[in-house]
Amino acid sequence: MSKLSDNQVLPREFYRQSTVVVARGLLGCILASSINHSSTSGRIVEVEAYLGSGDAAAHSANGPTPRTRIQWGPPGHAYVYLIYGMYCCLNFITEPEGTPGCVLIRAIEPVSGIDCMIARRNSPQNTRDIGNGPGKLTQALAVTRRQNGTDLTTNPLCVHRGTQVDDSQVVMSPRIGIVQSTDLLLRFFIRDNEFVTKHSLNQSAKPF
Repeated sequence: MSKLSDNQVLPREFYRQSTVVVARGLLGCILASSINHSSTSGRIVEVEAYLGSGDAAAHSANGPTPRTRIQWGPPGHAYVYLIYGMYCCLNFITEPEGTPGCVLIRAIEPVSGIDCMIARRNSPQNTRDIGNGPGKLTQALAVTRRQNGTDLTTNPLCVHRGTQVDDSQVVMSPRIGIVQSTDLLLRFFIRDNEFVTKHSLNQSAKPF
């Protein structure tokens, strides 16, 4: 892959759009990390949208808290939180300031710095396992809670325009690992991509 340039970085205006539009638009983009002075990147192949209203599964559903207040702030920043006491999840803040919303990055297809990502992941069995899950990809890219609030339009964590994904290649399904708002088709992934999480193909999945 050619070297990523600054003029390919997604601008803040991109994240200011509705959460669903941002989620769909992120598919095929390149998530690049220069954390800890190591350059790694992956193509975003799976995401989940969490809405500011009508979505009981969203962290913002009960109003702002010390942890979630960032979702009401400017779009285009990282929202990183810990699950199960050990795994970090990376989200992108969306919507205009004052309206909560975020997109969870669920899976990436490794692009560059693969050897570094393999070492961080403690030598996974194959390349597919480097970033096929939200906790795996943050480990591979060295994303921790220290990156909470990071501006995604600049280093060390940013998103570049990648290969455009046609609507015919996008699949929607219910989100994974939630117990509320399970009927909402807010999970988007690239059809037949081997790097999406293993639970991606289910009976509720539909074409975009």
